[in-house]
Amino acid sequence: MPDHVRVRDSVLIPEAELSWRFSRSSGPGGQHVNTSATAAELSFDVANSPSLPEPLRDRALQRLAGRLVRGVLTIRAEEYRSQQRNRDAARARLAAILGDAIAPPPKKRVPKKIPRGINERRLENKKRRSDVKRQRSARWS
Repeated sequence: MPDHVRVRDSVLIPEAELSWRFSRSSGPGGQHVNTSATAAELSFDVANSPSLPEPLRDRALQRLAGRLVRGVLTIRAEEYRSQQRNRDAARARLAAILGDAIAPPPKKRVPKKIPRGINERRLENKKRRSDVKRQRSARWS
């Protein structure tokens, strides 16, 4: 079992900061489901995590505001019959969600000027199409 979750190249979350809860899972598994606590619920306190640098923490709190409850991100994984596979799935999902949340904002799009030739060709095609339609309507009137 890994001792940390790699979110990005520079950010690692130690296993000690993750808290786990296990419960019975719904879905496939037959009678096995009724007796085993295979669903994994992973909680990570984003607001108080010492492993997230301050600017990244602020960005994550802002972007994940709708998913957090008192600063805690909770992920539930129950798609597998094995508790270990559900733990791994929850860790992977945590890394993906936090990775997206702390990613730098996209670069501003710089609008480019449309070249004159392209604009002229577009207007010429419009004019040609307009002529064709005008000739059709004159023919049938």
